[in-house]
Amino acid sequence: MEKPKESVAQKGKIKSIVGISVIAFLAWTISVYDYILFGNMLPVMQSYFHWTDTQSSLLATLVSIGILLVSFTVGPMIDRFGRVKAIAITTAGVAISSLLTGIAGLLVAPIAFVWIAVVRAFSGFGYSEQAANSAYLTEIYKEKVRGTIYSFVQGGWPIGVLLGSAFIILLLGKVPWYAIFWFATIPAVVVALLALFLLPETERYFHIRTVRAYIKAGKVEEAKSLMDKYKVDIDEAKKMTYGQLFSSKLRKHTTFLSLSFLTNWMGIEVFVVLITLVLTTAKGISFTSTLTWLIIANALSYIGYVAHGILGDRIGRRDTILMGWIVAGLAGIGMMLAPSSDPLLVEILYVITLFFIIGPYSALFSYMGESFPTRARGTGVAFVNAMGPIGGLAGAGALTAILASGASMTIAAILAGGIPTLASGLLLLGARRIRPGMKLEDISY
Repeated sequence: MEKPKESVAQKGKIKSIVGISVIAFLAWTISVYDYILFGNMLPVMQSYFHWTDTQSSLLATLVSIGILLVSFTVGPMIDRFGRVKAIAITTAGVAISSLLTGIAGLLVAPIAFVWIAVVRAFSGFGYSEQAANSAYLTEIYKEKVRGTIYSFVQGGWPIGVLLGSAFIILLLGKVPWYAIFWFATIPAVVVALLALFLLPETERYFHIRTVRAYIKAGKVEEAKSLMDKYKVDIDEAKKMTYGQLFSSKLRKHTTFLSLSFLTNWMGIEVFVVLITLVLTTAKGISFTSTLTWLIIANALSYIGYVAHGILGDRIGRRDTILMGWIVAGLAGIGMMLAPSSDPLLVEILYVITLFFIIGPYSALFSYMGESFPTRARGTGVAFVNAMGPIGGLAGAGALTAILASGASMTIAAILAGGIPTLASGLLLLGARRIRPGMKLEDISY
């Protein structure tokens, strides 16, 4: 019987968990830098090109649609081409996104608008890099410390946001705004190559690839013989990976987890991506001051990643996530209701909001990875992850619609961001609860 050729495929690859984690961390950090930089730089681009608020809002919407479409391609890529190749491809997408976005600064306003709307779709690869990381690292890390170690990698989000904000403060006015995007291009290329040539592919991917090869060759009995060994559901493995997510075994979990992620991203859109606009408008806090607190909050959020990662290993990831998001929703609502005359209180509540809305993501992506079977792990994580852009669109759309109705930014942010964040925690009650320390094959196959 043919066996997976792990030993041959892994020649020349690094074996250290630290080395693997560093490459995954760098890939995610660079992806976040490019992804979040667009939101922070949108007011600058609006001023540079003399766009109206409506035009800027439309551009943000079109970009989110492009990101969504690209995100749906990543799941099958992870499950069919392999976890490592997916990490390399998504990181390379960051290089393309950052390079092409910077070129917009050399174009006239009407052309630049269309150009950005199209090329920012490539940032969907960078956004989906975390899905590739989740599928990969879930199969690399040991069960009892998976969340703790993964928290350091997923902590690339606040570090990427911090770098993006810091670069704006330090370089804007000294170099053209569009050049700030280019700072991600070469590092993204380097990290993509490091991932492709140094990261070892997971044994579980080799297992499922072998099963699929048997099925494709018509060797059904041989494929079935591997079912007990690798715990692969042969009947489900024959289906398209997206179809597997809504089978009787996974339908409820996929639905509630997706809705939770979508509503949480409504909060992310309002309280993270558009926070400079929200606080400058609702509270009169300056753009520079908001960015400064954004740096502080994201630095503290890294601690939030580690704390939630450790807690998830102890009490279970689902419960850790839902408790964090409920606190974030309440803190976000409190921030918007706090008096503008007390900016320190506003900023402290913002730090709390960011700590508890972002921090649980270290537990979340470990949870997402382990809650889907190996045969559809990449597709499952990527599908749920793709709900993020939809939630972003919904959050931005709701914020715009509520403002257009004549409501204040305070009310709009509460309705479009605070309440959905609170709901995202409650929706997780419908998703699977997984006991700490369970092996992947004992959870779902």
